Amino acid sequence: MLRTALRNVLAHKARLMMTALAVLLGVAFVAGTLIFSDTVGEAVKKASEKNLDGVAVSVQALPPENGTDTGKDGKRTTLLDEKLADKVRALPGVESVRRDVTGTATLAGPDGIPIGNGWQNLAANFQPDKGGDDARYPLLRGRGPAADDEIALDQATARTARLKVGDAVRFATDGPVLTKRLVGIVSTDNPRVTTGGSLALFDTATAQKLYLHPGQYDELVVGAAPGADQQALTAKVREILPKDRAQATSGSELAAEQSRMVTAQNKALSQTLLVFAGIALFVGIFIIANTFTMLISQRSREIALLRAVGASRRQVVRSVLAEAALLGLVSSVVGFALGAGIAVGLRAVLDANGAGFPDGPVIISPAAVLSSLAVGVVVTVLAAWLPSRKAAKIAPVEALNTVEAPPAMRSLVIRNSLGALVTGAGVAVMLYVTTLKSSDDLPIAMLGSMLTMTGVIILAPLLSRPLVSLAGLVTTRLFGIGGKLAKQNALRNPRRTAATGSALMIGLTLITGMTVVGNSAQQAMDKMTANGLKADYKIGTSTFTGLDAALSKKVADLPGVEAVAPLRNASFWTGDTYTNLTGTDLATVGRTVQLDFTSGSPAHAADEIAVSRTAAKEKGWHTGGTLDARFDDKKTAKLKITGVYEDNPLVNSALGATSLVDPHMTQVKNDELLVKTRNGASEELEKQIRHTLGDSPLLKVQDHADLRKENAGQIDTVLYVVYGLLGMAIVIAVVGVVNTLAMSVFERTREIGMLRAIGLARAGIKQMVRLESVVISLFGAVLGTGVGVFLSWAGGNLVSQGLPTYELLLPWGRLGLFLLLALVVGVLAALWPARRAARLNMLEAIGAQ
Repeated sequence: MLRTALRNVLAHKARLMMTALAVLLGVAFVAGTLIFSDTVGEAVKKASEKNLDGVAVSVQALPPENGTDTGKDGKRTTLLDEKLADKVRALPGVESVRRDVTGTATLAGPDGIPIGNGWQNLAANFQPDKGGDDARYPLLRGRGPAADDEIALDQATARTARLKVGDAVRFATDGPVLTKRLVGIVSTDNPRVTTGGSLALFDTATAQKLYLHPGQYDELVVGAAPGADQQALTAKVREILPKDRAQATSGSELAAEQSRMVTAQNKALSQTLLVFAGIALFVGIFIIANTFTMLISQRSREIALLRAVGASRRQVVRSVLAEAALLGLVSSVVGFALGAGIAVGLRAVLDANGAGFPDGPVIISPAAVLSSLAVGVVVTVLAAWLPSRKAAKIAPVEALNTVEAPPAMRSLVIRNSLGALVTGAGVAVMLYVTTLKSSDDLPIAMLGSMLTMTGVIILAPLLSRPLVSLAGLVTTRLFGIGGKLAKQNALRNPRRTAATGSALMIGLTLITGMTVVGNSAQQAMDKMTANGLKADYKIGTSTFTGLDAALSKKVADLPGVEAVAPLRNASFWTGDTYTNLTGTDLATVGRTVQLDFTSGSPAHAADEIAVSRTAAKEKGWHTGGTLDARFDDKKTAKLKITGVYEDNPLVNSALGATSLVDPHMTQVKNDELLVKTRNGASEELEKQIRHTLGDSPLLKVQDHADLRKENAGQIDTVLYVVYGLLGMAIVIAVVGVVNTLAMSVFERTREIGMLRAIGLARAGIKQMVRLESVVISLFGAVLGTGVGVFLSWAGGNLVSQGLPTYELLLPWGRLGLFLLLALVVGVLAALWPARRAARLNMLEAIGAQ
């Protein structure tokens, strides 16, 4: 029977090719994900280890509530000073103590756009040895910074900014733009920089001036003498540190922690990619099952003959499964090789878009190899299991048939009943989801979606009859006999049509659902921007470091500016309840923010607040009530509630005067400025605002169009990523259509010969096959679009919690594009099968068995 299985694989190479392609693509997705994750993880891990090379102990100040204080000047105060560094250096086993100052600095690119990614834009102090070099930041060109007006950059940042030694460098830390002269270019292995950040280096005195105070450091990096025990040295360092004000961590512990962080960072991406790989393989199951069902149907006499000469049912099952396993193994091997190429390509694409992964070799682990091969073989064998049982049921007497008779169609009653139950359960769950509001209920929505999709897949043969018949009316009217034959061929085997259409349905359901939710969310955000923001400009910083409060008056004095409302954030506790408070200019906020009061009025004094409708409902607050507030600085105040307003994303759950918020802020800064102008936004006014605020690369000056573009860009980016990842499932579904048509043409060889004999031209044969492909593709597309719209309607309610203006809006243009895509898929998928059918020899086809 094993020889029989091998012979069947070799005998039907062309028929199994498309099935092998489906398995191959699915396995390639899985293998690519695993190899990419291992490669990037190992590269980042190695870079982290290299960055920690020579670090025996790291001494750092504890978080703000213990060891680090931020003063009103915005600078941190730590207990790590020269005196402590000398005490550490005097310990036995200590060879060196590096004194680090760190912060963030964002550089302006040649076009004014900030370079790097926010918090990853590292700034540090250059610490030269006697030769003028720094072992942590090796010089490539020039020299290290040694004066207040000098700066050094890493090579990638200098290249991006198009800077060379001697050029002026514009940058900002947390205030106005600063300018220093570039004196050196260095290299670095710090993962924070190599994965999308930038590096700016200053001399120690300048770094302390920018971020700390003279003589203070963020970290003391201890190097051990040869032969010193790292753990013992760490214990000695801990003994001399101020209790509860600083901590010492061994180099090995830091490396382990960085390794855990790398694993956690890669885990989310890997899991996401594996989910889409699973979808692709799930789609492939339909193709594999379809193929083996058709092959078994074509080999029914051969299988019956095997049964007649003594093969048992179990042997027949094993033969089919062995055939599937062999196909899965070969496809998985090729798929794994393709997956390695995908991993390399994915890394290159992400790097080109700013991911900045460290360099490193491609890592192919035994786990990735075994997992990929196992997945391919198991999926193929599982998909072939039901067809193998069908093969085992073929009676030996069928070997005596002299006429090829089409197999008797089994009743769909049991399948339809099961499908109705599963679909009903899924719809019931999704209707329940429409009553939920929290995003925490997403698992329930996912369960309901899975049940609904599974139920529709089971019911697909039943649903195919009315939908295909409806499509057949159109094809018959437009194309005559060719369209009618296409409809009848699609209806001839509803199970096959359903399985082929379902593969396409799964991908389009997910794409449609994501598109509808994304479009509705985008429209909701646009509505919030239009309805909630009366101001013409919203001004903030890309690093959320805030704006100098004194500058708001200068903006207000600009010609053409009517009103400026500063927004400053604080928070307070009432009992165990935490509330975010926005402080603003109560005289101007109404001209820049749409505040619709359901009761009461805005606050007028420093001891008054207005609250949002959601906060009032959740916490039992009402107009005229009072509350005892405890702020984060431990100070308390009794506040009177003057009114309740409709939720607005621009302000927090409570709104009060700046005089209420300012005493509780360490450093008084505006988180955002809202600017209302007389004649609307203009390019000239925007330039004046930027100049008034110091032309800092941190600045974000956005009008309504910019805010809409930013919101749309975020959502479109997510959608395009989903489209790309689900594209593999769509490609596999197309392969399924090609496979089904090709094997269907083989089954109908005699029938096609008869059609040619009675006068149907080659063009008519091609048209018939093409229209059959289009009908099947449109069936899957309509089913997928319908299910996707239903799921997005039911699940979209969960989005409304974060977007009060959310409502379902169908993007008719994109939905129409998806149906047009299905039409194109049908035409393209039929090219080879239609050509093959039209080229059949008439007499040979009539005589075919």
